[in-house]
Amino acid sequence: MKKMYLMALCLAMIGMTSCSKKAQESEVVAEEPQEETGLKIAYVEIDTLMSQYQFCKDYTELANIEGENIQRTLTGKQRTLEQHAANMQKKYESNGFTSQEELTRAQQSLQAEQQSLQELSERLYASFQEEQNKYNEEMRDSIQSFLKQYNKQKKYDMILAKAGDNMLLANPKFDITNEVLKGLNKRYKIKPEVAEKLKKTEKKTEEKKK
Repeated sequence: MKKMYLMALCLAMIGMTSCSKKAQESEVVAEEPQEETGLKIAYVEIDTLMSQYQFCKDYTELANIEGENIQRTLTGKQRTLEQHAANMQKKYESNGFTSQEELTRAQQSLQAEQQSLQELSERLYASFQEEQNKYNEEMRDSIQSFLKQYNKQKKYDMILAKAGDNMLLANPKFDITNEVLKGLNKRYKIKPEVAEKLKKTEKKTEEKKK
């Protein structure tokens, strides 16, 4: 559900890392050829990172699970509300209300139920958004932390993010995606609570298949 959201944040975050520029010579010797000291640049394929970095895979699955749970809860309550509305309409058409006051109370009760559902929806999605922000922050920190360590040896001046058409042309020799991906997955350790949630979902899925 939030894969695109996670990708947008990753794109905003990963275009970074400016380290170790070479010092230029303070004096130039006439008629002596100079060595070019251009920027040392690399790039990472974001689509590959999002699909193969285990952190992204785990938290995307977790986001989907939580999103589906929210939708299931709201759908159930919406159906209950619709049933109450249908019952009230049926009672009204059959002259089941003994007075205008009773009808008004029934209408007010239905409106309160509808308002309660709206507030529940807002709370659940606000909580969901807060969780996603936390996951995205963790993802950003994990990638930044790795690249800082990685770049101590590689000493790139710039590491760019390549996704879709945002880079019209790039020499494949500057592609460090697989190297970065391998390092990220090697470092990644899933949190116990996340592993437990995913395990429970797998178990439910297997039980439904039986």
